Amino acid sequence: MIDISTLPAPQIIEQLDHEAIVSRQNTLFQQKWAEVRAAKPGANLPAYDVVMLETDPPVILNEAEGYRETLMRQRVNEAIQAYMLPFSKGTDLDMLAAFYDVTRLVGEKDDRLLTRVVLELQGRSTGGTAPRYKAKVMAADVRISDAIVYTVGRSPLIHIAIFSSDLDGVASPELLAIADAAVQTPDVKMVNDTIVTETAVRTVVNIAYDAWLLPDADAATLERGKMNLRTAWATENTLGRNLVLEWWKSKVMIAGMYKVTPLSPTGDVVVPPNQAISIGTITATLRGRDF
Repeated sequence: MIDISTLPAPQIIEQLDHEAIVSRQNTLFQQKWAEVRAAKPGANLPAYDVVMLETDPPVILNEAEGYRETLMRQRVNEAIQAYMLPFSKGTDLDMLAAFYDVTRLVGEKDDRLLTRVVLELQGRSTGGTAPRYKAKVMAADVRISDAIVYTVGRSPLIHIAIFSSDLDGVASPELLAIADAAVQTPDVKMVNDTIVTETAVRTVVNIAYDAWLLPDADAATLERGKMNLRTAWATENTLGRNLVLEWWKSKVMIAGMYKVTPLSPTGDVVVPPNQAISIGTITATLRGRDF
């Protein structure tokens, strides 16, 4: 899937600058008001300095008009974005997904629905492509957080590894049966394909490190650091996600921590695409305090 974050911003989406709009309005007012005063020299019309005096009525009106214009132009931006698949959300995304014959599952979040729409587009070929099989298993149950379709060596077997949102990524027999049924139907499976649906391989990694606290940090800082790491990994963990040393160090280096020295693992833990890492024990040994 294309990483949308690497693409330049769409030119049709306007970058708004409220101050620039107000400045334009003030300049325009000065020009028009000067023309009116010049055309009616005997009318004793007052001179307005809309740059320096914020309490002038024209300044107040221009600020209000500039704010109204900013809101209107932002609404135009939002309307355009609603028709762009990567930026669409909520019911706008539901409507776009429906155009591609994809409907939101109960409890399904926008990111997952967007992923399924892209997979459906990529897998439109009836040739048994990996995106097609992945799209079908992810449409089968919202508890399937991720899946990977792969082969081993020259074996003709097609493996589909399922990563569940429950049980630390391990798919239950019931969930595997649901996923398998979704790809074994005649309108999905290619005649010559033999598909094996299985749970993702779970690799348990125990983490240990020496820790130093700042002088004023309380002893519970170590436990908060551990919890922060577990919470972050639960959010980001998926199939093939490596456990990078610098990443997990940054999660335990919360406020109050001075230094962390890893004991295990001492490098990145790299897993193949069909495996998922679970964090086992986290052992933090307090070695002292320092600045």
